[in-house]
Amino acid sequence: MSDDSVSARRFARESMAVLDRLTGSAQDEVARAAELIADCVRADGVIQAFGTGHSQATVLEIAGRAGGLVPTNRLSIADLVLYGGEPPSVLDDPLLERRAGVAARLYELAAPRPQDLFVVISNSGVNSVVVEMALHAKERGHRLLAITSLAHTRAVPAGHPSGRKLADLADVVLDNAAPRGDALMELPGGGAVCALSTLTGVLLVQMAVAEASALLIAAGERPPVYVSANVPGGFEGNLELEKRYAGRIRRTAS
Repeated sequence: MSDDSVSARRFARESMAVLDRLTGSAQDEVARAAELIADCVRADGVIQAFGTGHSQATVLEIAGRAGGLVPTNRLSIADLVLYGGEPPSVLDDPLLERRAGVAARLYELAAPRPQDLFVVISNSGVNSVVVEMALHAKERGHRLLAITSLAHTRAVPAGHPSGRKLADLADVVLDNAAPRGDALMELPGGGAVCALSTLTGVLLVQMAVAEASALLIAAGERPPVYVSANVPGGFEGNLELEKRYAGRIRRTAS
């Protein structure tokens, strides 16, 4: 086993400690997030989830997965190509996430309804396209749930011309408790290794979905949830549930 200063054992120990703290410290904000989600589902809304980079892993935890809510939609920069007619080469631009107007175009392609809830995920909370999406959603009257690292966002300057950050705009903020830079273990000589935000983001998402489901059940409503397509009848049952949201949720092979 390697030196415990940087090791599997240390990462497991420290990341589990953060997860354990979150189960208690995040309860109030998770409850508020669950209310937003349940209200959206009751109003026949769709949960529009957006993130870039590795935040897309948490987006996938929300949209279109077994055990998750059916009225969910994944927004992605790739939508510019898949639905917006842009050439695939547009995705080669490493600065695309900083280009003004990208989020507005993604919003237009999604064509959300007023009752839709936006969930925007960014560890730093300062990425230009992420802040633009949050601004666009709020200006159009949507409720906004943010999943971000408050430690990181408070330690770095705003990247959007407005000077705003994701946490400034949200109705509810779920702090993923990741450190500045996301990586958990410092390396000898500088730098750090092993990111935390995906682990904590997944925990927060599933806690919020659980609480939202409890609210729906208490109101006498059955939560519209996916069954794994890899159990008998699952695929067919999911297609039936999706009919209610036809044209509003995207389900592609990717």
